[in-house]
Amino acid sequence: MGILCESCYRCFKPSPVPAQEAHQILKGTVVISQSFGQSDARKSTTVRLYSSTQVDPNTGRGKLSREATLDGGKIGKHGNVNTVTYQVSIPVENSFGTPGAIVVKNGGRHEFFLRFASIDILEDRTIHFECNSWVYPITKTNSDRLFFANTSYLPTQTPTALQKLREEELVNLRGNGRGERKQWERIYDYDHYNDLGVPDSRQRVRPVLGGTKTYPYPCRGRTGRPLSRADGETETRSKFIDLDFYVPPDERFSPVKLSEFITHSIQAVLHFAFPEVKSLLGHDIGNFESFKELTKDLYARPHEPSIVEGVVMEKLKSLLPKDIYKEVIRLTKENPLKFPVPQVIATDENAWRSDEEFTREMLAGLNPAVIKCLEQFPPIGREEKYSSINASHIQGKLEGLTIPQALKQKRILILDHHDYLVPYLRRINAQGMCIYASRTLLFLKNDGTLRPLVIELSLPGEGMEQEVSRVFIPANQGTEGALWMLAKAHVAVNDSGYHQLISHWLHTHAAVEPFIIATRRQLSTIHPIYKLLNPHFKDTMHINALARGVLLNAGGVLERTMFPGKYAMELSSTIYENWRFTEQALPEDLVKRGLAIRDSNQPSGVTLLLEDYPYAADGLDVWTTIKTWVINFCSHFYHSDEDIASDVELQSWWKEIREIGHGDKRDDVECWLPLNSLANLIQSLTTLIWIASALHAAVNFGQYGYAGFPPNRPTRCRKFIPQEGTPEFAEFIGNPDKYYLEMVPDRFTTTLGVALIEVLSEHIADEVYIGQRTSSRWTDDGEVLRLFDEFAESLRQVEQRVEERNKNVKLKNRLGPAKVPYTLLFPDTSNVGNEKGITGKGIPNSVSI
Repeated sequence: MGILCESCYRCFKPSPVPAQEAHQILKGTVVISQSFGQSDARKSTTVRLYSSTQVDPNTGRGKLSREATLDGGKIGKHGNVNTVTYQVSIPVENSFGTPGAIVVKNGGRHEFFLRFASIDILEDRTIHFECNSWVYPITKTNSDRLFFANTSYLPTQTPTALQKLREEELVNLRGNGRGERKQWERIYDYDHYNDLGVPDSRQRVRPVLGGTKTYPYPCRGRTGRPLSRADGETETRSKFIDLDFYVPPDERFSPVKLSEFITHSIQAVLHFAFPEVKSLLGHDIGNFESFKELTKDLYARPHEPSIVEGVVMEKLKSLLPKDIYKEVIRLTKENPLKFPVPQVIATDENAWRSDEEFTREMLAGLNPAVIKCLEQFPPIGREEKYSSINASHIQGKLEGLTIPQALKQKRILILDHHDYLVPYLRRINAQGMCIYASRTLLFLKNDGTLRPLVIELSLPGEGMEQEVSRVFIPANQGTEGALWMLAKAHVAVNDSGYHQLISHWLHTHAAVEPFIIATRRQLSTIHPIYKLLNPHFKDTMHINALARGVLLNAGGVLERTMFPGKYAMELSSTIYENWRFTEQALPEDLVKRGLAIRDSNQPSGVTLLLEDYPYAADGLDVWTTIKTWVINFCSHFYHSDEDIASDVELQSWWKEIREIGHGDKRDDVECWLPLNSLANLIQSLTTLIWIASALHAAVNFGQYGYAGFPPNRPTRCRKFIPQEGTPEFAEFIGNPDKYYLEMVPDRFTTTLGVALIEVLSEHIADEVYIGQRTSSRWTDDGEVLRLFDEFAESLRQVEQRVEERNKNVKLKNRLGPAKVPYTLLFPDTSNVGNEKGITGKGIPNSVSI
C-alpha cells in the first residue's frame, strides 16, 4: 500500500498511446466494506493499473492503464463482514503485460474501506490485491492510493517496473516529522511518551518518558499535537478523557471491532454503575461489609428489574446520546446489570483463600513469568543487602532436604517484588497507600505443586538505606491464619501492579509499537517479512492510543485503581531500563529465571526443571510451532546469510528499531542480536511474534477469570498489617474478613477495576487467532500457503496436547483448588468468530485489546 502525491501523480500519467496500438479490456472486481461507506463508491471512484513487467520509458515506472469507473454494486458478505462488490473493466494496451499494482482514486466526499480487488488476466489466472485499507477523498489527501499485488519480492528481486513505486511508497509513509497529523494521513513517525501529563495542573504533572537516561522508554506513534506552553514538552489534550487522537488509518479498529468494543465498554459501564448507584442509595460509599455482600452486589443476577436499575437507566438516559442509549436498552434486556461470575469462584467460592491456589496462580495465573529459582539463601537484594528471612523460618518444611540441598536441586523458588519497589515506597505511600515491598519463598514439592514457605514484607526505615521488615509464616487457623491471609493479600497487590504495568503493558503493548512503526516505514508491503509480520500488528497502535488517552494518563483509570498511583508509568520506565529484547524469547526467559536448562535435543532448545508449569509447558509448544513456521518461511526467501546482509530494507528496519524505536536501549549490546545471519533473523522474528501473540494472550485474557473477583487479586491496600497490641489489631481480631475488605480497595475502586478488566478480557467477533489470516489470498505463493497450512495444523496439535495435560490428574497445577483449567495458551486456531466474549482461551495474532 502506498501514496501517490499529487505532483508525482502527474508524472505517472501514461505516455500518449499510438493510434494503431490495440487495446484489451481487463475485467475484475472491487470489494468495499458496506458499513464503512457513507456514499455509493460507484459514482465517484476510479481505478488504474500499473504493469509489473512493462516499463514506461518516460517515467521509469510500470506502464499505467487508463482510468476505469466502478459498475454494479452487489450487496453481500465476505466472512462476517457486510460488503459491496463492484465490477470494473479496465482498458490496457495489448503490450501492457502483467498488472503489479492498482491505483484507486476516491472522488467522493467520504472515506471507504477497501477490502480487496481482483483482476482477471487469463481464463485461469487472477491477480489479487489484498488492500484492507481506508481510502480517503482526494480532496483531503491530494493523492490516489496505490496497492501492490500479493506477490512478495525481496528488494533486489523487485521488477524494474515496480522499483520506483516501492521506494516512493516508503518515502511517503515516513512523512517529514513536522506538523499535526490529520485523520486521513498515512504517516508513521516516532515520539516519546509526552502525552500523559497535564503540566497546567499541579496534580497532573508527569515526566516525559523516553529520550533520557532518567526516564528511558520505547517510542510511540507521533501525533504532532501542539505542546503545552507550561513546559514546552507535553502534548496538549482537548479533554481529560481524550479519544480524539491520531492513529494512522490502517491501524484503526475495523467497524465490526469498534462497534463491539463500544458495546462491551457500555456493558462494563452498566456493570459498574449498578452497584455504585446501589451503594449511594444505601449511603454506603466506602466498603463492602462482607465477602457475601461483595459477591451478591457484583455478580448475583436479579430475578426482576429493581428500583436501582431504574435509577441507573434514567441517569444514563440523561447522559448518553439517543442511539447509544437504545443500544444500552438492548443490552440490558439480553444481560442483567451484573458482572459475570469469575472462574476463580465459579466452582468453589472459597478456593481462592487456599495456599495451593495462591501458589498455583504464580505458574498458571495472570502473571506466570515472574517467579524464579532462588540462587542463594538468604535472598540478597539491592546494594548487597540480605533479606530478614533466616533458616529458622523454612527449616523442616523442605520434605527432608537441607536448605543447601534444596537450593542445589532448584526446589526453592521466589516471587520477588522487592528491589524495584523499595525506592518508590515513600512516594507511593505518601499518596495514602499502604504498600510493602515483598519477597515470597516457595518450595517445589514432590508432587510438582508449590508450598509457600515464608513472606517478607518491607518498608523504608528511618534512614535512606534502612528497611523495616516483617516475616509471616503460613498458618490455616486463628489469628496467625488471619494474619497470613493479609500477608498474601499484600503480595497479590504487588503482583497485580507488576502484572498490569510491566508484564502486560510494558512487555507487550509498549514493546511492540516501535516494531510496527519501523515495519511500516522501512519494509515495503511486498517485502516477505512485512507479509509475515503484518497480522501480528493488527489494532495495536489504536488500542495503545486508547490506553494513553483513558487508562495511562494522569488521573486515568490505571492511576485510580493500581497501587503506584501517579508513579505508575514512571515505575514502568525504571523497569524498562533492564528490559532486553533477546530475553523476551520464552526459552531464554525460562533459562534466565532458572526454571529451564539448555538442551539441544529438545525442539525448543531447553528442558523444563519444573514439569508441571502450565504457562511454560504450553508456551514452549507454541514457541516451537511459531519458530518452525518462521524457519520455513524465511528459508523460502533467504538462502544464505549474505541474503540477509544485502537486504537493504531489512537492515534499515532493524537499525531503526534499535536506534530510534527502542533507541534508549541502543547502547545495550546484549539487548539485540546482530542481523547478520538467517539464524538471528529467525530468532528475532520468532521472539517478536511470540510477544505480540502468545505472551500477550497469556497475561491478558485470564484477567477476568482471576482478578474479576477482586479479593483474589487486589490492586492496592489502604491499611498495613496491624501490630499486636494496637487498636487496629483489636479491630482486626474482632472481624478479620471485614478488616481484609477495609484493607483492599474500596467499593468504587473495586468496581471500576472489575469493569476495566471485563472489557480487556473479552474476545471479539473479528478476532484473528494465530494460524489464521483474514484472507486465504494474502500471498500468491503456493509453497508459502502450504507451509502456513502446516503451521495451522501444528497449532491444532498443540491444542490436543493442552487438552491432554488438563486431563492428566498428576499435573495438579493445571486445575488447582479453584478448578480453573489452564487454557490461556490454547491457540483456538479453528475458532472463526464462533466463540467470543470472556472465554479464557485463544491466542490472537496481535496485541489487539
